[in-house]
Amino acid sequence: MTHETHTRDRFTDRVAEADWTAVKAELDEHGSALLPRLLSSDEAAEIAALYDEPRHFRATVDMKRYRFGQGEYRYFTDPFPEAVQRLREELYPRLLPVARDWARKLKWDATWPDTLSAWLAECHEAGQRRPTPILLRYQTGDWNALHRDLYGDKVFPLQVVINLNQPGVDHTGGEFLTLEQRPRAQSRGSARLIPHGHGLVFTTRDRPVASTRGWSAAPMRHGVSVLRSGRRHTLGLVFHDAT
Repeated sequence: MTHETHTRDRFTDRVAEADWTAVKAELDEHGSALLPRLLSSDEAAEIAALYDEPRHFRATVDMKRYRFGQGEYRYFTDPFPEAVQRLREELYPRLLPVARDWARKLKWDATWPDTLSAWLAECHEAGQRRPTPILLRYQTGDWNALHRDLYGDKVFPLQVVINLNQPGVDHTGGEFLTLEQRPRAQSRGSARLIPHGHGLVFTTRDRPVASTRGWSAAPMRHGVSVLRSGRRHTLGLVFHDAT
């Protein structure tokens, strides 16, 4: 099902509720922006519960083993749960104008077609065929090192994470972290708790920063602070597939 052919549903409406002008302004300024609630409590719980059903996933990664932090995550296999499929389809065209604007400013040799299905077809033609939607589980003491999710030469510069649990109730700690390496300046960090069911869109690699010579790329990495108590599940929506 492509963006052109699906009928309007609850995911269409939820994504449309965002003030996309304000989202773009916040992305331009900070490299991340909060989105409205994308999943209901029941939907979030249903997706989190899939973690214990291995048939839904193509791979499981122990972060401590690879020195990525501490905790575990799993990559979904195709076909995806409806919410994962539909949110990717709806979010991609909303983020596309930002991606194209940043590419113009930073003179990236990159273009993206109008639909997610066409873009993923390009990824597959380039050998990037492995699905990247991801379900992460953090328990007390777990954390995620600062990193970037590139996966290959074909990269979409924005991605979305959705908190499937309720901060302050299901877990404490576990703030979403970003670190921006600012041109000719000290790095800038930020931390925020993502509300239950809400999304946070953020840059996969860089954001453009105005300079006296035009635009410069400010590399950004993201991670998760130590979970102080409880359990935290998040759904990660990356818009390019992996080699």
